[in-house]
Amino acid sequence: MQSYFQQLAAAVCTPIAGADRVTLYFSAESSDFIRFNHAQVRQATHVDQRYGTVSVVAGQKRASSSISLGGDLAADTADLLAERTALLAQLPLVPDDAYLLQPDAVVHTERSATGTLPTPAQLIAAVAEHAAGTDLVGFYAAGSVVRAFADSRGQRNWHSVESFHFDWCLYREKDQAVKCSYAGTDWHTPEFARRVQEARTRLALLALPPKTLAPGAYRVYFSPVAVAELLGTLAWGGFGLKDLKTGTSTLLLAHQGKAALSPLLTLTEATAEGIAPRFQSDGFTKPDAVALVRAGQMAASLTAPRSAVEYGMPTNGCGEGESPESLAMAAGPLPEAEVLQTLGTGVFISNLHYLNYSDRQACRMTGMTRFACFWVEDGKIVAPIPVMRFDDSFLRMFGPGLVALTDHAELVPADGTYGARQLQSITAPGAIVEGFALTL
Repeated sequence: MQSYFQQLAAAVCTPIAGADRVTLYFSAESSDFIRFNHAQVRQATHVDQRYGTVSVVAGQKRASSSISLGGDLAADTADLLAERTALLAQLPLVPDDAYLLQPDAVVHTERSATGTLPTPAQLIAAVAEHAAGTDLVGFYAAGSVVRAFADSRGQRNWHSVESFHFDWCLYREKDQAVKCSYAGTDWHTPEFARRVQEARTRLALLALPPKTLAPGAYRVYFSPVAVAELLGTLAWGGFGLKDLKTGTSTLLLAHQGKAALSPLLTLTEATAEGIAPRFQSDGFTKPDAVALVRAGQMAASLTAPRSAVEYGMPTNGCGEGESPESLAMAAGPLPEAEVLQTLGTGVFISNLHYLNYSDRQACRMTGMTRFACFWVEDGKIVAPIPVMRFDDSFLRMFGPGLVALTDHAELVPADGTYGARQLQSITAPGAIVEGFALTL
């Protein structure tokens, strides 16, 4: 597919009269999707799709158009050239954009990560063997995802990753289930089998008599997936320069020195370690890493090109929404094997959902516990707990409330497939937090 894109770019991204620059942004995927119920296949399909966005720029004017592509080089080239001609005719009618910024330097990047993925038949066989006798309900997505950029100055950026993501639950009854996931670029059936067996063990614990907790403040352990849910909410307006400058950043109190994050907390936009591309649709490239919080101290903000112009700051190549795409929380010293012992007495939280802000200015988040969450006494799981709502501030939880972080951070890729598979990810360790507010 890289040769196909290069030939499209060579035809479309040429200097033309009436435009200072022509760009082409390309996205594609070739994915298998398999849905399971009762550990049996309920739906299986394969999707191939390609899209091209061509833009023409003159001065402070830009016109863009996106079309779907069929994979036939001659036909796709003709369609993109027709779009380019139409955009060029429309360009004089487009108003100037005061915040339009284009990259000055020509920076080439290339990443082609070939994975080891199971065939659909191999995946189905693994589920049939290792989840036999369970009500496994899940969704598997795998294949290659491509992003690419080219412009008429000769810049070329290519990003291709083969990966898989399998989300599943082992369902017991009513609202009781254990949620699991396995994701990466190299599939190993023994690792999948280990995770299924671990889920079977937790499923058995759900049969214990439940313990109902009164609303109050509890010592809790958040699994890496639960921490990733909290970080995903924090990404909605926590790290962007525009949010900071307009006073709407959810981390504003930390920036102002009115709230102190824990020195255990370090957050980084770790592009080099993630699966998202190192460039965005305008051709700006990203540094390997941007420190957002360093040992509890606020560091840099994510700065999109438009915000860079508006506020006179250099851009670090993030997208227009100024949200992280490869957010990583640094691990701590707590061995995973010592989590229950260190928790002592409290709540083991496997998953959270329905998260949102209850007070953006205070960085307060609300949501629900989900799936297999347990009451722990003296370092031992003794009972499952019913679903509960929480309402607490991230600034408190990961400030004075943060007790420890585990020594292993888990990559949690975005599981969205609406329109296309996504390349965002969050890497997070588990966390023990004191005083977590369960409200009902």
